[in-house]
Amino acid sequence: MIGPDGRLNSGNAGRLSRAPWWLLVLALGGTVFAWRAATSELYGDILMRILSGLGVTLAVTAVAFPLAIGLGLATALGLVSPSPVRRNLATLYVQVARGVPILVQIFIVAFVLVPLGVEALKWGSGGTGFLATLRPSDVPMGARVVAALVCAYGAFEAETVRGGLTSLSRGQAEAARALGLTQRQALRHVLLPQTFRRILPTLGNDLISLLKDSSLVSVLGVRDVTQEARLYASATFRYTESLTLLALLYLALTLLLALGVKGLEHRYRRHAS
Repeated sequence: MIGPDGRLNSGNAGRLSRAPWWLLVLALGGTVFAWRAATSELYGDILMRILSGLGVTLAVTAVAFPLAIGLGLATALGLVSPSPVRRNLATLYVQVARGVPILVQIFIVAFVLVPLGVEALKWGSGGTGFLATLRPSDVPMGARVVAALVCAYGAFEAETVRGGLTSLSRGQAEAARALGLTQRQALRHVLLPQTFRRILPTLGNDLISLLKDSSLVSVLGVRDVTQEARLYASATFRYTESLTLLALLYLALTLLLALGVKGLEHRYRRHAS
C-alpha cells in the first residue's frame, strides 16, 4: 500500500521485487504463441509435426539421466577411494569424458565403439548363437546416442557427487562407524542421502542440460523434436516458424523441469527445518 507520504510501503516493495516477473513475461509470450498455434493452420501443422518427436526426446532424457547418475556415483566412489588403481582409473575416465565434446563422443560411440563392441561380442561367441549373426546396423542409433550421453554426463555427475561427498564433515562417517555401521551401510544410510540433498540443484541443472543436449540425436537421423523441425523446415522453407516453435518447446520443457527442481528443493528444506 501507499503510505501517507505518498511512498510505496517497503513491505509491498519487497514483495514486488521478489515477484517472478520474468515468469509472467514468458507466460504471456507463451500464451500469445499458443493462441497463434491454435488459430493458425500453419503454426498448428508445424507444432503437430514437432510434437511427433517429443516422445523420443523425453525417452532419451529419461533413460540417459538415471544411467548417468549411476555411472557418476560409481566413478565418484572411485575418485575418493583409497585404492590408487581405482582412483586413477576414475580420474582418467573423468578427464577424457569432460575433455572431449559431446558431439564428438556421439560420433565415436556410434561409429567406432559400437562396431568394435559388436565384433568383440561375435568373437566371444565363438561363431555360434545369436551373437554370431549380430551386425552393427542392428544397434539402433537412439541406443548409441543414449550410451554416448551416459558416458559424457557420467563424468559430470562424478565430479558433482564427489564434491558433495567431500563437503560432508568427517564426523558424519565417524558417527556412522561408532554406531556399528559398515562402510557400505554408512554410505547408503548416512552419507549419500545428505550428499544428494546438497547436490540436488546441480543435478537439476544437469538434467536440464541433458534435455537440451538430447537434440544432438538429430545428427544421427533420430527423429526427435529437433530433427522433425529440421525436416519440416527444409521441406517447406518455413525456417522462422519452425525454429521459433522448436525453441519455445524446449523453453517450456526446461522451465517445467526447473520449477520441479525448485519444488523438490523447497520440500527438502522444509523437512530439514
